Amino acid sequence: MDQKEFRVLIKHCYLMKKNTAQTQRWLEECYGKSAPSKTTICRWFSEFKCGRTSTNDAARSGRPLEASTPENIKRIHRIILDDSKVKVREIADIIQISTERVKNILHEHLDMKKVYAKWVPRSLTINQKQQRVNDAERGLKLYRLNENDFLNRFVAIGETWIHYHTNQNNRESTDEVESSTAKQPKKQPSTEKKVLVSIFWNADGIIFIDYLERKKTITKEYYPALLDRFNEKLKVSNKRPQMAGKAVLFHQDNSPPHISIKAMAKLNELKYDLLHQPPYSPDLDPSDYYLFPILKRWLRGKRFTSLEDIECETDAYFDAVDGYAKGIRMLEDRWDKCIALEGNYIEE
Repeated sequence: MDQKEFRVLIKHCYLMKKNTAQTQRWLEECYGKSAPSKTTICRWFSEFKCGRTSTNDAARSGRPLEASTPENIKRIHRIILDDSKVKVREIADIIQISTERVKNILHEHLDMKKVYAKWVPRSLTINQKQQRVNDAERGLKLYRLNENDFLNRFVAIGETWIHYHTNQNNRESTDEVESSTAKQPKKQPSTEKKVLVSIFWNADGIIFIDYLERKKTITKEYYPALLDRFNEKLKVSNKRPQMAGKAVLFHQDNSPPHISIKAMAKLNELKYDLLHQPPYSPDLDPSDYYLFPILKRWLRGKRFTSLEDIECETDAYFDAVDGYAKGIRMLEDRWDKCIALEGNYIEE
């Protein structure tokens, strides 16, 4: 449910003479973690006591609305399509508007939210939900047919940014300066250094990591070549137990380079079995819900001076980590939950 629908429910509770504590308990029982906070409930109770009847946003005036132009909305949408993990602060630097306006465009105009650090539609369509259910059912059938075979064959690729410096408290809220940012002088576009990392892994650990050169992007030409490099590494890797003569069960997301004609042809050439991943579903991607959160926690407060530092430290970190099989086994429970939720997001 969105904010406006929750406001209607809060107003209903107010009119039914419930107090704020009763309202909070009822909403949490019905809607779990997506329910509004007690602060929000108290604020709306106060508004209604003062005579307010509408649950719509009050009209705002001033310059900030000027930033929500059709051109800026389209530019931000293109940025999100190119990189679903981009931060609000980075979008604000590119577009040269405040973070408050970027958040407004993302939430109110593009109807998006973040799930496991990725921007996704706030409300999935009926077809998208059904696709998630269908893919979850296929994945479960394959997993339960032979769990050991599934774990031995499964290989995932995930992509994430590693920044040369990450704040100690690396939460989105610390990156997204509140509306006071709009009062500050505009900054030049961010020159913050970062590297795009592609990580191939399985139940036994990390198999191959690719660090993309700065100012380059993963294209439909780059990705098939990357698959070739990974395949060569896989042949000599000791992290491929009991796979002799068996096809790789390959898991990737639905970004354009991954599903291009050239990429599909390369996967067919390599004789990989592709495990379907529904669009807009980081909650069903073990890289997003398991591997990367562990990595991001480790990166907090780290400062690197060169790409070589990043490669050395990241490789050493992954060599010391275990529990990779746990992240893959979690797929079974998540597929079950997706089916039970009729395709809706699995909220944490």
